Amino acid sequence: MSHTPADLSITPRDRRFGRGSAQDRHWLGGDPYQTAIYNALSVTFPKGEAFFVESVRAFRDGTPPRLAGEIAAFVKQEVMHTREHVAFNRRVTDAGYDVSGLERTVDTRLAVIRAHPPIASLAATIALEHYTAILAHALLADPAHLDRAEPETAALWRWHAIEEIEHKGVAYDTWLHATKGWTRWRRWSLKARIMLLVTKNFMIDRTRGAMDLLAQDGITGRRAGWGLFHAAFIAPGMVRRVGGAWMSYFMPHFHPWNEDDRALIVQAEHRLALA
Repeated sequence: MSHTPADLSITPRDRRFGRGSAQDRHWLGGDPYQTAIYNALSVTFPKGEAFFVESVRAFRDGTPPRLAGEIAAFVKQEVMHTREHVAFNRRVTDAGYDVSGLERTVDTRLAVIRAHPPIASLAATIALEHYTAILAHALLADPAHLDRAEPETAALWRWHAIEEIEHKGVAYDTWLHATKGWTRWRRWSLKARIMLLVTKNFMIDRTRGAMDLLAQDGITGRRAGWGLFHAAFIAPGMVRRVGGAWMSYFMPHFHPWNEDDRALIVQAEHRLALA
């Protein structure tokens, strides 16, 4: 049963960031490790979010009117996210990075998923949407994550995080609709197995991507590995901070809106308005 708040409003915010301005190579306070983590994640967004839209749209027929409206708003948000991360990724390449290897990895992973029935793509989407939602929560809950970033770039990531929280239940509610004739065990079993696979690939691919970018800075081997580990698990420790939220996905009666964190959206919108 869906737990999406009855008064939730999913609002596409048509914003553009960083147009006509150069971006420093290490835009996050001069830190190559944190910059590499965000850059490696951003490279996945254009094709990844197009995949999310494709996966959800495949099951929109017959959805209740409210969910159909939320799907439409979700699509609009994701299309704008894609546009802005295409522009951001262009600034990454303008700063001297070659991201073609990272893009090929995304293509390979998506091709494997698309070779399975569409319900598997939707299961992968709800897993990845859970990742984006809990990372967005952590990002907005502690503004220090981006306080040292270039202002336009920080605004981009906060804007994206706002909308990831706002639409975090859409793919999952579509999943519940698509699997409404399934037993609870069958539904849980597939989503759990897909989440474990997605987690393995997500951690491996994003680490390799960040290591690739660091190697282009001349940072390799143990120095690169320790720097990434420190940034991800110690300070600021984004991965460590989302561990509990990640595990909640496997609990009975999980729904993304079991935690109503819309207060973070209000705070972040105020911060963006001031910026």
